[in-house]
Amino acid sequence: MYPTLELQRDGPIVTLWMNRPDVHNAFNAQLIADLTAACRELDADDAVRVVVLAGRGKSFSAGADLHWMRAAGQASVEDNLADARRLAAMLRALAELSKPTIARVHGMALGGGLGLAAACDLCVAATRAVFATSEVRLGIAPATIGPYVVRAIGARQAHRYFLTAERIAAARAREIGLVHEVVASEQLDAKIAELASALLQGGPRALAASKALIRAVAHRPIADEVVEDTAQRIAALRATPEAKEGLAAFLEKRQPAWMAGVAGER
Repeated sequence: MYPTLELQRDGPIVTLWMNRPDVHNAFNAQLIADLTAACRELDADDAVRVVVLAGRGKSFSAGADLHWMRAAGQASVEDNLADARRLAAMLRALAELSKPTIARVHGMALGGGLGLAAACDLCVAATRAVFATSEVRLGIAPATIGPYVVRAIGARQAHRYFLTAERIAAARAREIGLVHEVVASEQLDAKIAELASALLQGGPRALAASKALIRAVAHRPIADEVVEDTAQRIAALRATPEAKEGLAAFLEKRQPAWMAGVAGER
């Protein structure tokens, strides 16, 4: 269905493979369109519980395809704006997916590739993975990826790496909050399976609500409206069948219904 992607299903876990290995999974218009459509498709599929974003070949993603960028440089301001809006919409579709997302990073994650990793909820990197916001060296800025990278590493670290465009080793990426786990390449899939197993133990609606909660309260002062909003959210959740089932399962010392067919497989 998607010329630049491969979807691999393992029960409730879907791995979304970027499949342009000859150009290190660099972005072009087709990959942007495919990622946007795939995120929306997976978001609407109740059978999907966890989404892993990965790259075929030697790299996760080397950012923007140079041929695509060259064409953009020759296009009108209006065409450039339309292209940029499509890229921004793709990153938002990934970031606001209601299912938990895990970035599986190996090789290079440069520019937009780093943005993809930052837009995911969790990020696992191979020891030799390399990150960079390299845009200034091309005479541009990390604009559309900016909100997700700043959210991950904070404004202070962004001042350094947005401006210097330094390469960031995996260990350093973990230190600054971009990466959650760093493992040897041969351990990447085992670590992701471990995290996916933990995610599957949460109620699907609760996971989606938790993601929405983070977006609602991050970097906001704990004022009356925020406190009231959190009260409204938990009150609404407590009344759901999922919450009632979760409490009943805990009291009865059994697996909740959403774990049916999961615990025995993983």
